[in-house]
Amino acid sequence: MHLTRYTDYALRVLIFLAVKGDERATIHEIAESFGVSRNHLMKVVQDLSHRGYITTIRGKHGGLLLSRAPEEISLGGLVRDTEHELGLVECLRDGNDCIITPACRLKPIFNEALEAFLAVLDRYTLADMLGPRQPQLARLMQIAISPA
Repeated sequence: MHLTRYTDYALRVLIFLAVKGDERATIHEIAESFGVSRNHLMKVVQDLSHRGYITTIRGKHGGLLLSRAPEEISLGGLVRDTEHELGLVECLRDGNDCIITPACRLKPIFNEALEAFLAVLDRYTLADMLGPRQPQLARLMQIAISPA
């Protein structure tokens, strides 16, 4: 299984915003932190906003914030929302043209594997990605954390 760069970037944006907490972040700031394309992140951020994961605030003092608590953001749900093609092999995809599908056992086996993969991700949230490593994540992403 290979997740797309789109999903990878979506996870990074959400982790960055979760570490940042109540402080707003910008696309530029996130792109610089990870060394990724600002233009590509703009598409990801727009989709995450449309799906209700983040709030975007326009203007001089605008920025990005999580729309939900990290504990409410399921990794499995995020992968389902950002991966447009979860079919691991042709017989699991729309428009299956594989001639052996009626007799092949690959389809149910890969379906079971995909369900197990997503079930594991469903057990974890964005909060699980942070845990006690949040200070280390902040340092690695060059986020200055304000003392509480």
